[in-house]
Amino acid sequence: MRLGTHIRVTGGYDDALAYAQKLACTGVQFFGGNPKTYRVGAIDVPALRRFASARAAAGIDPAAIHTSYLINLASEDRKTVVNSLRLLKNDLKIAAAGDIAYVNTHLGSYGKRDRKDGFASVVASLEDALDDIDPNVYLVMENSAGAGQLCGGTMEELGEFVRAIGHPNLRVCLDTAHSWAAGYEINSRDGVERFFDLVEREMGLDRVVMFHFNDTQIELGGHRDRHWHIGEGNIGIAGFRAIVSHPGVQGKLAILETPGEEEDDARNIATMRTVLEGVAA
Repeated sequence: MRLGTHIRVTGGYDDALAYAQKLACTGVQFFGGNPKTYRVGAIDVPALRRFASARAAAGIDPAAIHTSYLINLASEDRKTVVNSLRLLKNDLKIAAAGDIAYVNTHLGSYGKRDRKDGFASVVASLEDALDDIDPNVYLVMENSAGAGQLCGGTMEELGEFVRAIGHPNLRVCLDTAHSWAAGYEINSRDGVERFFDLVEREMGLDRVVMFHFNDTQIELGGHRDRHWHIGEGNIGIAGFRAIVSHPGVQGKLAILETPGEEEDDARNIATMRTVLEGVAA
């Protein structure tokens, strides 16, 4: 398994790479732009290509872009959907320019609209984004915690998107904290087996290309998106050990999005690496 964390690139790609190397990451995730604005800037292709070369030399691959938090492809507001699609397409262009394999996105919230209509809107937007996607880039849907009218909170709904669109470059990211909050009991071997059996039935584990490894203190099925340190929440070491032991996750990318600063990143990466080493042993 390739292991890394979400890194900041606001100080430049060189500093970001140095940080990832300091943590001994073998994969990374970052924002392609400001995650709190609809504005997009010019794409610095030479800088992205240098970053790609430096990552390759450091053995940090694959990489993922996490899209803006503002993206909402399920919204009933047409302007929001148009702006969201522009952000998504821009990140896909950044990924193509920088040899970045994955563009990971939340799908948004249906709000007050009928879920069937919202589902159709998301399908149309994803098909639009996938229409001219670079063949080496994958558009990755992330599962949500399932609160209220959030889109993509169940494996069944994610599977519906996969089947409705059928594009080979449409893939899935499973966030452990979101999965737990959505009601999937992944803190034991039996629970993890049941979860992955469901994933296989609904979309196929081959569609899952990356994971967000986050523990959480939210109660099972609490439908709240709150990340916590690895092994210090309700999923626990046993849960993560069961997840990484499953053959369906082998060779895939795992990104930590745990809270805190550099020392917290280092601690969480070290904890996760110990879990992985224990399984390998």
